[in-house]
Order: sequence, then C-alpha cells, then structure tokens
Amino acid sequence: MTIAVMQPYIFPYIGYFQMIKAVDTFVFYDDVNFIKKGWINRNRILVNGNDYTFTVPMQKVSQNNLILESFIHSELYPEWKTKFLQTLSSYKKAPFYNEIQPFIQNLLDTEYNSISELAIRSIVEISKYLGLTTKFKKSSESYQNRGMERQERLIDICKKENATHYINALGGQELYQKEDFQKEGIGLNFIKSKPIVYKQFKNEFVPWLSIIDVLMFNSKEETLKLLDKYELI
Repeated sequence: MTIAVMQPYIFPYIGYFQMIKAVDTFVFYDDVNFIKKGWINRNRILVNGNDYTFTVPMQKVSQNNLILESFIHSELYPEWKTKFLQTLSSYKKAPFYNEIQPFIQNLLDTEYNSISELAIRSIVEISKYLGLTTKFKKSSESYQNRGMERQERLIDICKKENATHYINALGGQELYQKEDFQKEGIGLNFIKSKPIVYKQFKNEFVPWLSIIDVLMFNSKEETLKLLDKYELI
C-alpha cells in the first residue's frame, strides 16, 4: 500500500496530481501551520501569454495558525470570485474552455469557511473529473499525532494506514532519509516530474502553471498521459 502526505493547495500544479495518481491513499496535511506567501491560497494561470498569480483573499493569516484554521475573507471572496472568473476568459479560445470554465465556476460557487475546505475540494473534484481512484483522508480527522516530530509523524501515519511505501515531494530529500523509513519497514521515494510541454495557443510555453492551465489545453486522456511523466528516486 502506497501513501503520500501533502498540504492542500488551491488548484495546484500538475506535479501534485502526479503524486495523487502514484499512490493508493493521499493524506491532506491540513493540521500543520499555514505557509504565508506559499501556494495554499494562490497559484498561477496564463494571461496574455504570461504567468499571472491569483490569490484567494484571506482574513488575517499567521504562520502560527493551522491550515484548517486559516479562513477565507467572506466579504472579499464574492468580488474576487467574479474577477477571477473574468480572468479565466483569457482561455476562451482554449480547446476545453467550455468544459472547464463551468466546472471551475461550480467549485467556486460553493460557500467555504477555511482555505483548507476550498483547496481540498478543488483537488478532490479535479481528481474525480480525471477518473483517479486514489483514496483521500485528512490528517486532522484520522491520526491524532500532532505532537510528534515531523518525520516521526509521517512514519506514524504510514503505520496506521499499513502502508509499505511512502512517496514524498522532491524537496523532502533534505528532510527525510530512506534509511530511517526502512528501519520501520517502509520504503521511501521522492517523486520527480519529467519535463512537461503542451501547446498553449501560439505562445512560448510557460511551465508548471495551475492544473487549470493543463485542463484548458488537454483532454482528460491527454492529461492522464501527462500525469505519468514522472520518476521515483
């Protein structure tokens, strides 16, 4: 059984979904600290051939608050949503705009309190759209192990899920050692995306944008092929 654990990000880039596809169970790490100026409440899309960063408005955030305790600014959200959907019109000539735009609008039309709720739903619904069969869990609901050190906590999650294989983002190479996991009977690998290129209008390709960009230009079948372009190291 293979597992991954990751903070929830709003409409994350394709590498995030590669990790989801690579595992049996994916745990949203929603009870760790919010990362200011990270990717939890923002991402990038293509506007007039350039990358454009969108940011979901938040109430006063602190890195001392958990992700699930970091709340969307309810008064600013409706205006932001309207402007964001207008910004998506930059994709109007993309081949899958008429399918993806209503899908995104439906996601955003639901009321959310925390950024965790919105980010998790954006990921789960896109995974369903793509037909991924990965099982999702939240760390806040399933494990009660927040007092542990970072690596110990991940190993504990693996054990509670009877996982024999843990996959981490590439940046974790500086934090976790394969030998430490192997002592607990758990294999550890890091996922590394291979170069991914697809046609974005007639512009020079802008890589690693939000999954929204991928879905605007690629069918489900094409997107699934892109999800397989990774290696485990």
